[in-house]
Amino acid sequence: MFLFLLFFVFLIQVSYGSVDPINFSFASFDSQSCGEDGDLICFGSAVAGDGYLDVTPRLQHTNATSSLGNNVGRVIYKYPVLAWPSTISTSFTVRISKDPNSTGSGDGMAFFMTRGNGPSPVNSYGAFLGLLNRTTNGNMVGQLGVELDTFYNNEFDPDDNHIGLDTTSISSIITASLNNIGINLKLGREVKVKIDYDGWGKMLQISLAYAGAPLVSVLNYSIIMSKTVPSSVYIGFTGSTGIVSESHQILDWSFMSVPLPKYSLDDDQSGKAEKKKIMAITLPVVTGSFVLGICIYLMVKAFRDKSRRRSKEGLEIRSRNAVNAPKMFTLKELIKATQNFNKENLLGTGGFGSVYRGTISGPPSTVAVKKISATSKQGEREFLAEICTIGRLRHKNIVQLLGWCHERDHLLLVYEFMANGSLDRYICKGSLNWQTRYKILTGLASALLYLHDECGNTVIHRDVKPNNVMLDSDFNAHLGDFGLARLLPNEVALTTVLAGTPGYLAPECTYTGKATAESDMFAFGTVVLEVICGRRCRSIIGDDNLVDYVWSLVGKAELLRCVDQNLELNSNEEEVKRALVVGLACAHPDPTFRPTIRKVVQVFTNPNEPLMDLPESRPSAIYITIQSPPSTSSSNFVGSNGTSDSCTSATLPDKLDLQSGR
Repeated sequence: MFLFLLFFVFLIQVSYGSVDPINFSFASFDSQSCGEDGDLICFGSAVAGDGYLDVTPRLQHTNATSSLGNNVGRVIYKYPVLAWPSTISTSFTVRISKDPNSTGSGDGMAFFMTRGNGPSPVNSYGAFLGLLNRTTNGNMVGQLGVELDTFYNNEFDPDDNHIGLDTTSISSIITASLNNIGINLKLGREVKVKIDYDGWGKMLQISLAYAGAPLVSVLNYSIIMSKTVPSSVYIGFTGSTGIVSESHQILDWSFMSVPLPKYSLDDDQSGKAEKKKIMAITLPVVTGSFVLGICIYLMVKAFRDKSRRRSKEGLEIRSRNAVNAPKMFTLKELIKATQNFNKENLLGTGGFGSVYRGTISGPPSTVAVKKISATSKQGEREFLAEICTIGRLRHKNIVQLLGWCHERDHLLLVYEFMANGSLDRYICKGSLNWQTRYKILTGLASALLYLHDECGNTVIHRDVKPNNVMLDSDFNAHLGDFGLARLLPNEVALTTVLAGTPGYLAPECTYTGKATAESDMFAFGTVVLEVICGRRCRSIIGDDNLVDYVWSLVGKAELLRCVDQNLELNSNEEEVKRALVVGLACAHPDPTFRPTIRKVVQVFTNPNEPLMDLPESRPSAIYITIQSPPSTSSSNFVGSNGTSDSCTSATLPDKLDLQSGR
């Protein structure tokens, strides 16, 4: 068995090579994004700032409409990525605005992969979209562009509102009109675009929707990437205008490329030969090892207690399947790292067990070891939830799971060490200045944006609170403790046993038992108020309720009176006010009026982003979804999944305008 495992590891290395997955995400963009220390390179008219990437100039930046004509902008991620053999997924939000003083529009923009990291070709404005020019058009240039075209070229376009795939020519190899799905690119609305390439099936899929709506697949096309672009490419965006001005903005961008085995190239004959050779060698070895494994298993089965073996091995098998990147530690390693879980290394104790400081070798590093309590009835469940959830998450504001151990009934998780502990230690001390507090809130918002919108399937944390916000040596926020997290399909709420922490638990959860992105936003809003006010939310009702207290100051026009007296506001007064408004809007008792986390990030990163409107006093109504007969009096609202739900409330609130915050 040991020799088989060594051979299997060798086989994996031969098949996959040494290329690591690539995964990055931009929730917004600032002036440093294209700077010397940024990850982007901007050419031509492209600039970054105010939360956006302007590929071509914004219309409001100039009064001379004609100066916006014949512009070309290009933005490139400065590091090369793997185009094949790999599976690729990228998504971004765009906003295209036509000149209100013109009846026409043009010309559009594109996401592209190309061999070089230089600027767009000379004279590539207008219909060439910054991809090609008259010299390169029709020639093999080794690039792929997914165009969002807003100008009708009657030679090769279906209309002035379509997408297409461009390779060697600006004449697309395939197009799809967006009029069929009710999307107009030129209205200045935010449009979500998702591009997926299946490296196994050689299929490219493009999906679109207005921001906040479910994505709709508009184009599926079979394409062999190895015949289209080099294996290593640069990626980014390009856009252009002709004689008519038009602005093209990128609001956010995420990208992931996962390498596949070398023999996944169906057009590579050498790859096929390599695959046959590997199969010819491995088949006898695998078969023999399988038979040997069965014999060993039957021998072990005869000497073990049946019920205990099923319980323990069942958990191990599920854990191994759930984890890929985190390392599996032995119990001996973790006992040595924590000095046999010495009390002097105890960092904290929670409902599921204790956390210890540890030092591991190879190379030496400090870690946090979470020891799940053996007496906890939910210990195994929480252990698997953390493995399944946090094990696949990669974000700078998410606590990184480094490894795990399940041995002799011990359940252990190993995390990166946070030098400054958890946020709850600092809320009432008043020792943090405003810049540090604002950095913590912005980092926490970035983590939730990743969980809710950018990591694939939506992840609902379900227990956002200061105790679960960890701070590194530079006081950057890292969200952790995913014992209560659940993976949700897109746009679907999960009904479970009520879980969470009083004071951070959204009011509707008490009645519905549903954990949603909106309930996470309620908890986030409470944390925002705690950090700014320098006091904890000790009660869900009465005078100790922090949300009620802060909201009572809105009607008195004394909002800043709630701010921690240890804070020196100086020139930060307006920023503090905006953050307080965000906290109150997130803590609205009606989940339909709470802003999305993307809106919150935009407010935090862009001082010109419109704020949410707040009523002068906290609304008393709580809307809950119920199953009622047709004859029951009820009111309807459109839920987050786009369906109409039947709702009821004890008291109808005054007319509010918080929809701009969603």
